[in-house]
Amino acid sequence: MDKQKMDSSQKLLLCSVVAVFLIINISMFMLMTGRLTNNFSGVSQAKMIDVGQYLPFTDSPYLAHIETDYRVDGDLPVLDGAAALVPVYGAVIDSVYPEGSVTYEGGVFSDDNYYGENFASDSKMQYHNTIRGFNALVDGSIDIFFTAAPSADQMAYAEEQGVELVLVPVGREGFVFFVNTENPVDSLSIDEIRGIYSGSIRNWKEVGGPNRPINPVTRIAGSGSQSVMDRFMGDLEYGRKSFSALAGASIGYSFRFYLQDVVANGGVKMLAVNGVEPDIDNIRSGVYPLVSEFYVAYRADNTNPAVKELIDWILSEEGQELIEKSGYVPVS
Repeated sequence: MDKQKMDSSQKLLLCSVVAVFLIINISMFMLMTGRLTNNFSGVSQAKMIDVGQYLPFTDSPYLAHIETDYRVDGDLPVLDGAAALVPVYGAVIDSVYPEGSVTYEGGVFSDDNYYGENFASDSKMQYHNTIRGFNALVDGSIDIFFTAAPSADQMAYAEEQGVELVLVPVGREGFVFFVNTENPVDSLSIDEIRGIYSGSIRNWKEVGGPNRPINPVTRIAGSGSQSVMDRFMGDLEYGRKSFSALAGASIGYSFRFYLQDVVANGGVKMLAVNGVEPDIDNIRSGVYPLVSEFYVAYRADNTNPAVKELIDWILSEEGQELIEKSGYVPVS
């Protein structure tokens, strides 16, 4: 009888433990996971550029092209660039380089190409993205790098290596902030954005949105968009994220064309800044307040005459037309 009572007590204890465990897990789901399924956080999902859509000499419908008598010859400069600018330098190669100048490992371009693994060592088109590509420029394995303004750390790296860089602005682009399409906020002021990222504004209700924590998403240090964001913040330091922010509704930043056309993330919307939409007309006119130049960078000690000749062509009327056809705003 005592044994039966003991067995019953153990079963009751086990059932109680299981019940408590279930209650805790259900509560955690409702508190955290359940909120995350509807927290506008699609904004924070990273998307890689599909470089295969912007390959020269493939009749790609995504790649701009211009008919011109100019041709790069002799020692062909090796071009590389940031993800957002693949459409630009891919279009340059397609328009003025000879066919056969872009080559692939094994002769085929596969889908598995995150940082240029498909490009052969003798290919005149490379893709390492901002951080790897900038280092490749400094180290001398590429000739021209298409980039947003480099970060202070990147310029310091070049100086440490004894390398002088020349940066030439060739186009303009809007720097944009974006949220999930379900977020009712459509516009923020510059002060509000800085307040969000410095930590003085932590809830969307403070800027006309729902009562929900703000999750300000940042990018990897040294990336083009993060370097622009650092300059945007100026002397303000980034605020520490609270634990509740991780379960909040996100905000992120990028470049207009990259977000709208390259990664084509339909789950997000770009915000107006100071009440001005970041469309191409407002960027061209300068009405949109966050317009950033992008550059071609090369080593000052590069003796290949084709480097400066190509840059001169990019700044010409034809080259600037190609910049515009690629979805960006000409610098001229």
